[in-house]
Amino acid sequence: MLFIFSLAVAIAALFAWNRARKRASIDRNPIFQTSSAAAGIVAVLFILIAASQMFTVVPAGNVGVVDFFGTVSDNTLKAGINLVNPLARVVKFSVKTQEIKEVMDVPSKEGLTVQLEISALFHLNPEKAAEVYKSVGENYVEVILEPQFRSVARGVTAGYEAKALYTSEREMLAQIILTDIEKIVAPRGITLETTPLRRIGLPAGLTQSIESKLQAEQESQRMEFVLSKEKREADRKRIEAQGISDFQKIVIQGISDQLLRWKGIEATEKLAMSPNAKIVIIGAGKDGLPLILDTK
Repeated sequence: MLFIFSLAVAIAALFAWNRARKRASIDRNPIFQTSSAAAGIVAVLFILIAASQMFTVVPAGNVGVVDFFGTVSDNTLKAGINLVNPLARVVKFSVKTQEIKEVMDVPSKEGLTVQLEISALFHLNPEKAAEVYKSVGENYVEVILEPQFRSVARGVTAGYEAKALYTSEREMLAQIILTDIEKIVAPRGITLETTPLRRIGLPAGLTQSIESKLQAEQESQRMEFVLSKEKREADRKRIEAQGISDFQKIVIQGISDQLLRWKGIEATEKLAMSPNAKIVIIGAGKDGLPLILDTK
């Protein structure tokens, strides 16, 4: 290890510096003085290198797991400068959001094979980084997440028709996949964020069939809407006609022979009092209404 090597070199350089210093003080030889200075510089340099091994820098978005010859500390190191045992190994784990992509052939409920391109966004739970290192190792994504991701995706799509992957139900399927995977990997220290379905590859004939079926369903829904609208319009006209009929019945019932005779008398009086030149022809019968002709 670098710390042990640097410490050994620094000790050796100190011994050399001490011997050269003593000989230089006795012989006053410039060679011994130069050797003493060089040994001192080397000793200081390697002491600084050894001291630097007592500190480690954990980058932002990472945590450090301390492994001292197989003994793993449960306390992880936070981002920044940390003081550590110089003989221990610090394994850095990213806790940033990561993405894995899978392109797989998945079965549908009808037994068809559909090509599915799906992603998983996830991050390592920093509180469980030491446990992940001890139980799985640094390649926890390949060991835990990827196999479960493929297995769950195939299991979920097998319970739905291919049409569900092609319509708005795909969001529901993505949520089911997310929930099922999360139940498996969350206890192992992996936090799943989302599992978007990026692309669905259906056979050309099946795609056209599904599109035709969806178009027929939309047309059927449109016709149902038109029929419902026409039915409401017919009901409105029926109610309007019934209202007019009721109104006419009320008006007819209010018109009597006495009323008509009285209105005729009023019209005749007003006509007689008018200064305009006119010809008045009295209607036939005793109740005939006058016919007015203007002479102008």
